[in-house]
Amino acid sequence: MNPDRRTAVAAGSLFLLTEAAAIAGAVLYRPLLGAADGRLAQGADTRALLGVLCEIVLVVAVTGTGAALFPVLRRHGEGLALGYAFGRLLEAAVIAVGIVAVLALVTLRRDAGATDGADAALVAVHDWTFLLGPNVALGLNTVLLAYLAYRARLVPRFIAVLGLVGGPLICASAVAVMFGAYTQLSAAGAAAALPVFAWELALAGWLIVRGFGPRSDREIRTTNKPQVS
Repeated sequence: MNPDRRTAVAAGSLFLLTEAAAIAGAVLYRPLLGAADGRLAQGADTRALLGVLCEIVLVVAVTGTGAALFPVLRRHGEGLALGYAFGRLLEAAVIAVGIVAVLALVTLRRDAGATDGADAALVAVHDWTFLLGPNVALGLNTVLLAYLAYRARLVPRFIAVLGLVGGPLICASAVAVMFGAYTQLSAAGAAAALPVFAWELALAGWLIVRGFGPRSDREIRTTNKPQVS
């Protein structure tokens, strides 16, 4: 397996890991973040800590996609490649702040003397990091990668277009949530996130199965094979 093929498989696998870890973390956090009275339901703290582990995996995977793709992307635009790598690092850092907020919330809710105000503040910190990291930063990073992929033909054009549409859409949705048009975990928020979700799944699948480029290695070799008359 050539180095680019290994890079493609690694990057695709990391994209799949980001999706799985993000969904698992969000599901596991719900009992803790949704406890309006501030009291922990049975096992909610354990579930939240499992969610923290999932989001730690998410942070590593998000950072890993930027690092794994950089050697390939830099051939097609070093500035944009650097922007994508640092953008993914920023996205991971914002997610990490949300992880700290959840850990602090678990500690406070285990303490009988914790105040509702402190609880509410930490839930708000997590909610804002969830909006700024996996929405705004993700949207900008998606546009950067999709543009490079489209320009350099690293993947079929229809996959790159999914990212070019989904990135701005999820950013616009984040702005709408910020100004109170709807909540992030709503039908409208989920609909706005679908193109980016589809982009990452399609990108991951293509990179793992076919590698970089809109055609497989076999198709390229067949095309370039001298014709025998």
